[in-house]
Amino acid sequence: MAKKRLACRECHFVNEPDKQTCENCGSSSLTEDWAGYVVITHPEESEIATEMNVTEPGGYALKVR
Repeated sequence: MAKKRLACRECHFVNEPDKQTCENCGSSSLTEDWAGYVVITHPEESEIATEMNVTEPGGYALKVR
């Protein structure tokens, strides 16, 4: 069984399971408890990215607990 990826509680970026800190913002507050997934390729043109305060392309969790 594959390990669960980790979502950052600060920026919602989805990281690989072996990471200790977020690749996007550097926070060490990562969790397996998240739901929903959105891939943002052009944050400067995306309404969803604006709502989520996302400035970098990548995969993000919609809900992080």
